[in-house]
Formats: sequence, structure tokens, C-alpha cells
Amino acid sequence: MKLKFFAALAGILVLAACSNEMKPQEGYIGPSALEITDGHMTPEVLLSLGRLGDPQLSPDGKTILYGVSYTSIAENRSVRNLFTIPVEGGQPTQLTMDGKSISSARWSADGKAIFFLQEGQLWKADYRNGRLGQRAKLSDVPAGIEDYLLSPDQSQVIYVSGVHSAVEVPADTDPALDKAEAYATEDLMYRHWDHWRTEICHSFVAPLNTGHPITEGRDILEGELFELPNGPFSDIADLCWSPDGRYIAYSCKKLEGKQYAFSTNTCIYVFCPATGETTQVTFDGGYDTHPVWSPDGSRLAWLSMERDGYEADKVRLMVADVLGEEGLEFGPARDLTQDFKYNVEGPVWSEDSNSIYFSALAEGIQGIFNANPDAGEIVRLTADNLWFDFDAPFGILQDGTLLTTYASMDFPTELVAVKGSDIRQITFENEHILKQLEQHKTEALWLDTVDGQKMLTWVLYPPKFDASKTYPAIEICLGGPQGTLSQGWSYRWNYLLMCHQGYVVVLPNRRGTTAFGQEWCEEISGDYIGLNMQDYLTAARWAKAEPYVSGVAACGASYGGYSVYYLAGIHKDVYDCFIAHAGIFNEEHMYYTTEEMWFPNWDNGGLQEYAFTPDAIGPAGDGVTFGGLQQAGSPWSSAPKARRHYDNSPHKLVHAWHTPILCIHGGSDFRVPYDEGMAAFNAAQLMGVPSKLIVFPSENHWILKPQNALYWHRSYFGWLDRWMKPEL
Repeated sequence: MKLKFFAALAGILVLAACSNEMKPQEGYIGPSALEITDGHMTPEVLLSLGRLGDPQLSPDGKTILYGVSYTSIAENRSVRNLFTIPVEGGQPTQLTMDGKSISSARWSADGKAIFFLQEGQLWKADYRNGRLGQRAKLSDVPAGIEDYLLSPDQSQVIYVSGVHSAVEVPADTDPALDKAEAYATEDLMYRHWDHWRTEICHSFVAPLNTGHPITEGRDILEGELFELPNGPFSDIADLCWSPDGRYIAYSCKKLEGKQYAFSTNTCIYVFCPATGETTQVTFDGGYDTHPVWSPDGSRLAWLSMERDGYEADKVRLMVADVLGEEGLEFGPARDLTQDFKYNVEGPVWSEDSNSIYFSALAEGIQGIFNANPDAGEIVRLTADNLWFDFDAPFGILQDGTLLTTYASMDFPTELVAVKGSDIRQITFENEHILKQLEQHKTEALWLDTVDGQKMLTWVLYPPKFDASKTYPAIEICLGGPQGTLSQGWSYRWNYLLMCHQGYVVVLPNRRGTTAFGQEWCEEISGDYIGLNMQDYLTAARWAKAEPYVSGVAACGASYGGYSVYYLAGIHKDVYDCFIAHAGIFNEEHMYYTTEEMWFPNWDNGGLQEYAFTPDAIGPAGDGVTFGGLQQAGSPWSSAPKARRHYDNSPHKLVHAWHTPILCIHGGSDFRVPYDEGMAAFNAAQLMGVPSKLIVFPSENHWILKPQNALYWHRSYFGWLDRWMKPEL
């Protein structure tokens, strides 16, 4: 492996290089000049790091535009500003020092201006001699703009804004009740993840360069209460202009209410702004997302899951030929990844339209691949022995070098140029802080499971690790339930931070992880209590058998929290401490209170063949269906998988709890409602188990506000140290 790094750019003045004329605006937050005296990573160090993202290659291929967010713990907020850096690397130039965040920065077609969002509106600024000049406000949309996408000739723009949903508020029936706060509904999906669905996203098309700010555009979903982009996590990547600017391909789940709640059937459509005509490209199935036109306009690619109601089906790369000159007819879809066992992310066409680049997690590492639609070949472009997670490229140089971002468990996202095993790091956003930390060791072990399989398990050892001494261990229980413990970076579940607190960190890629093929992934669906729990126990017993491990704690969030609650009832004396964040405790109650019903229906043992009849109404006659919706994963189902699942819910095992447990939850978590954490804590208290409850009223499934995050980390390690380091 060859690593070529430019000389580190140390010091805050260099890292925040900017013109002499530019002065910080009120509220500006810049990079930290933190000094670490003992070489230890702490929560304060973690929150001081700059967060780099959204890189954009200039039209001439010479400059990269990107954003960096910096955090002030004291002010409890972050601000994002813009930078550029030459493709060859060198000194970054800071373009803005605003006190309010700037996002979604994009080059103009001629490279002489930059578009961006600020305070919910679209702006454009001149770009000359490497600096930003005069700014012009391009929109004044009443509901604001969440994201946007310029047409190829930049004469039009798609923008995302909110519209009123079917959920009723008091002012809808009486405008005089504008100060009343209530939500009324007669159907499901009245809330989603962390918000009440009084408003949903629509995408609008509007002309640019009219000389007047945009105030309204043509609604692509005029008169329809569907979401575009799909809520709550999809973004502008669900829409794509055709190269000639005549059409817009988009992904949308055109369902409402119960049908929306029980289905993942998101389809690809093509919209013609000139006529308002819409053509449906895909029909039945699961998620169809991320449409991407080839540069020559001859093909449309997208990502697809085959089965409806299943969020962790294999993500395939599909391609269809465009038929005829009008561009609204398509040939049959072809699966380019039929013989590729991993999930595809971030498809990007080559400039000649002959191949597609994408990233995929393969055997625990995210690499970059290339698929040839004509030859039917897929080639890995990044070496498989690199312990970095690479994103799909945002630029390809003439010599085949890929411009992308990478991260690992040791550092957050940076810009890099990659060609095979040759890596040239372009930015060093956080090196002035990270280089002050003591080094540690990471190993990749393949542990034998109870059924004779091999399980990739990452192990991080504390700095200055000495095998003749003893250290407590943390086993991470993955959420999802599908996902992967890879070489990524997290600002909450940060394994570098954990090992720097003196812990051996054990990361088992148990059954249900997604980087090892679909068979390994699917062994968890409908079987939460099965082999994946044995995988956790296998990793914990391995750690406990090592002479340098004094004890093992199990910690996890979401399904990882479920795992903690379940393991607390079956482990006997394997674990010495537990921490559950946003964990599922009572599966029956979870089914009745969560929002997207396809999730518990499938994972609690629902039917593999899923369908609904929208017109069916009335009570269930077989205990499985209601209103035409199959609910074989429901608490009242007699399906064997469902009965096994609910009969073994963690809340039914509290009589065996005896190990100290910390329960953490966000009050605005609507996927796993916060009373799950309260119920688990109450049960522990009633069983006489040492326990603690922390609720963050304004947080959702994650902890996002800086001071809340700092308190979370301090509480997390405080609980672990209390029970795992008795000498303290």
C-alpha cells in the first residue's frame, strides 16, 4: 500500500486561510486551536473537530469546493462555511466566514459563480481570483428551500419546500385558533421519526435568471399529498435532470396513510416540466431510489430493492435504455449486480456513459467499484486491503484517478485522490488536533461462531496497551438491525474515543450485518433472538477469556438497545454492565406506537410476500389482515415467527435482570418512542437492579445538540467507569 500525503497544514491561521479583506461575521465559529497535553481523546476533543463534506469539482477540474462545520460547545451550536482547495492539494482557501450556516454549494457552469443555500433561500455569489464576490438572493419562497438542483444549462432549478399535509391543525378549521396547538388525523403516518407530519416536502421547478427572486414554482406533485424527496432521510439525490434539461427523473412513494405506513414501494418516475406529463418507469417492488441519467441521455440508472416492506433487501444497480427521441419510453430494466453480493451506494456515470462508479461495503470495508452495463463486469477500483471507508467518487481525472472522500475509525472525513492502492490525501482538516493523540492498535479478527461460520470482529486496544495488564472491554451491539461495523467515523459511537478511555473495544459484525452477502444479512429478520445473539455472546466470551480483559460491558442503540435489553435477561454472568440508547424494550408496545409499520411487520416475522388491497375495509377475519393490509408480524398474529418473537420480547425476561444498566432515550424519538426507555428503567428499578435513566426531551433517535452530546458522552463513560473500573 502506498500513501502519499502533502505536508500537514498546522495552525488555525493556515487552516482558516482567507483573504485579508474578509472579516468574521457576528456568530462566526471557526476551527479549534485545541491543545491536548496528555495525548488522550476526550468528548471535548471529538466535538471540536471540523466536519467536512459535500465536495464539488469545478468545471475546469482544477478546484474542489466543500463545506466545513465547526462547533461551539459554549454556544451550543455549529456553523458551516465554504472552502476551496486545488485538486493537487496545498493550502485551502476559506471563502466565507459567516455567522449563519451555508450549505449545498454548487459551481456555476462556467466556474465564475457559486450557488448556495443560507437561511432557507437560494443565493448566488461571484467567484473570481479564488474569492467570493457580490452575493445575490435568488429566491424568496415563503416556506423556504430545503435543497435544490440546477438544470444542466442552469436556466431552471428544482427546489424542495414544504406543503401542508393531511394532518389537521386547529387553524385549518378556524383561522382564529392560530395559537392553539393540536394535531388531528383519521389515518396513519401522522408523525415520522422526530416530527409531526403537518408538513411534507414537495419539489418545484422554476426558471432562473428572470431578474426577480423565485417565489413559487411548478409543483411536480401538484394536488398530491405524496413526498418528494421521500421522507425523512432522502434528499435531492432522489431527483435528476436529463442531460438536455427536458425531463426530471425522480423517486417517490405514491401512497398515503396506512398504505404508506406498511409499504416501501418507492418507484421511479419521469416528469416533463414543459408539459406536466409524468411517466412511470418502475412499478411493484421495494425501494427504487437515486435515479441517474447517463451523460449522453441514452440510459437511466437507479438503485432498487426487490421486496416491498423490507428495508434491508439487497440494493441492486438497475439500468434501462431510453427508447425514442422523446425520452419518456424505457426498455426493460437490467440488474447489473445480479452476481454481485453486496449493496450498491451512490451511482455515478462515467463521462463517456460507458460505465457506472459506485461504492459498496464488502467484507467490512467500503470500497469503490465500476460496473460496465454492456460487458456485465464489475471491477473493484480500490484495494481490498485498505482500512478506510471510501465514498463514491465526486470527480474522475483524465488519468483515471478518483476524487472522493474517505474516513476510518481513526479520523473523520477527508478529501482524497485514489488510484488503486495509491492514495493521495488532499485535505488535512483535523490533523492539527489528531496528531496530538497517542497511537493505538486495531485488529481485524475472524471469530468462529456457534454454527461454524466466521465473523469479522474489529478490536481496538487502548494507547500504550500492555497485554500483561488488565483492561475493561466494551462490546458494541449494532443498531439497524441491519448495518455494518466498518472503518467509518461517528461523532457519538466513536470507537477511538472509547479506546482512549482505557477500554478494549470489541465490534462484532454479527448476523444481520450487510457487508457479507444477503444470506448473512437476512438471518436476523424475524429472528431477533436467534444466532445474532449467540454471535454477541461469542465475541463477549472471546474477550472475557483473554487474560488482559477484566470484564465486558455491552452497549448499543436502537436495535443495539434491544440487544442490550435482551442480553440482560439471558447472559447469566457474561456481562458486567449494560448501556441501552433508544432501545426497543417491549415489542408489543413498540408495534402499537412506532410510525412506519412495514418495519415491525417484516422484522417481527411478517409474510415474505407482501401486498395490500387499498380498497379493502373492515375488521380482520383471520387475525392477520386488516383493511386489506397483511400484518403477519403483528402482536395479534398467529404466525409462528411472530409468536416466537413476541413471546421472547425483552420485557418478558426482566425477572432475570441483575446487571447494572443505563437507559438513555430522546423525547422526540418517534421510531422507538421514549417510553420504551422509561419502561426498561422502571423494570430495572422494580427488580432492584442498579440503574439510571437519562431522557433528552428535545432530541430524537440521535443526540445532535453539542451540549447534549457532551453530556451524553460524559454520562456514558461515567456509567462504564463506575461499574467497570472499581479502582476509581
